[in-house]
Amino acid sequence: MKGDRVEIVVDAGDTTRTYEVVASRAGRRVETAVRRGVVEVSEVTRSGTVVRTARFMANRVLALVEQPVPRDDAADGERPLRDDPTS
Repeated sequence: MKGDRVEIVVDAGDTTRTYEVVASRAGRRVETAVRRGVVEVSEVTRSGTVVRTARFMANRVLALVEQPVPRDDAADGERPLRDDPTS
């Protein structure tokens, strides 16, 4: 969803570097994957087409912080996930 972001903190030898991947347009989302020692963060469209990808060596990644945009789904009127048979 537009505004979703992932922050990646990477060890760059004597310092750290911070990178951000943001879902920049409506209908896009950010997906993360760890495969074969590589952390991959991608911005993806509704249809699943990858727009951009950032890849980092997993042993250099210090932190991976996902920051989703607050959804309107959890509005003030909270509902139980399922009906309680005891009430």
